[in-house]
Amino acid sequence: MQHFKTLSAYLDYLELPGPEHPMLSVFSAIGDGFLPCPKESSPPITNDCYSISLKKIVKGDLNYGRTKYDFTNGALIFLAPRQVLQWDESVVYDQKGFSINFHEDFLKGTELAHQIKKFNFFSYSANEALHLSPKEEKQIESIVENIDIEYQNNQDEFSKDIIISQLSTLLKYANRFYERQFLNRKELSNDLLEQFNRYLTTYFESGYFEEHGIPGIEQIADQLSVSQRYLSDTLKKETGKTSTEHLQLYLIDEAKNILLNPNKTISEVAYELGFEYPPYFSRLFKKKEGISPSAYREKYTLN
Repeated sequence: MQHFKTLSAYLDYLELPGPEHPMLSVFSAIGDGFLPCPKESSPPITNDCYSISLKKIVKGDLNYGRTKYDFTNGALIFLAPRQVLQWDESVVYDQKGFSINFHEDFLKGTELAHQIKKFNFFSYSANEALHLSPKEEKQIESIVENIDIEYQNNQDEFSKDIIISQLSTLLKYANRFYERQFLNRKELSNDLLEQFNRYLTTYFESGYFEEHGIPGIEQIADQLSVSQRYLSDTLKKETGKTSTEHLQLYLIDEAKNILLNPNKTISEVAYELGFEYPPYFSRLFKKKEGISPSAYREKYTLN
């Protein structure tokens, strides 16, 4: 897999114009202009850059989870360093919008270098892009216009601070708009939770817990056609609990059923649920229920 360490090398590979700044590139077609076209297709590649882009699909479909989505309004897509990128000619974008690319070292020594790691949407897949309303799109575009003006001006000692401040504002707005998107997708969120629990039930009934151990969140997310981070964030917004917490709740619920069988030891219950070490199962059970598995069994038997 090809990896690009510099922004210039990455843009050159994409067949796009070189950057005005060695660590920052801004392509904007918010007004009457058009974005330059990158190469039509690429095998998997990686680079050391962040990317924020507003795209509009005019041909081809992108999926939102397992759901087709109307991309009439802008789709704001975020990419982080060393994420694997791959595309082909089947999806055609309108050459309006913008694309901001900056090397991770551009943020070194700034507060944003730490803040940016807290924005989970950099770990979302393309099919989990932020879908903007017309009003939201205008708000984002106004910030990008300020960045572009500063980018095109002669660089001075204030330029970097101003651009980074604008980038920080853009990301904070994106965070707010994602919150709105999660709330607006309540039906999809409920469906995702149902799929999550259904997958675990099938996995358990097939004996895979005991055979292969507890499935990882990444494995479950892959089966649901969403990214690990997006799955957790969606469930958190809808239920107040992360995907890991929902997995633990499922395990505890099944544990209660198995514990009713007095012929099974606590260790056997733990192994059946995929725990490699029974003491960890006991600690988790007590943490969630307030009593140990053996105490729970004894309490139920007495009742």
